Amino acid sequence: MKEYSVAPNKDVTGWIVKIEDIAPTDEYDERDTALEKAKEMAEQNKPSRILVLDQNHEVEEEIKY
Repeated sequence: MKEYSVAPNKDVTGWIVKIEDIAPTDEYDERDTALEKAKEMAEQNKPSRILVLDQNHEVEEEIKY
């Protein structure tokens, strides 16, 4: 199962999408935009899940595909 994460950058000025907790794929200005991109990638690579993290890098939400 592939794992994607959506988390704020260290300054909380943008949102980063990561695959398998490796290098970030992209950075977005808004959380919703980053989450939509992560959802697109997760749907194309089933089975997969998305972890949405808060500024403390604690899981706020988990979405499975």
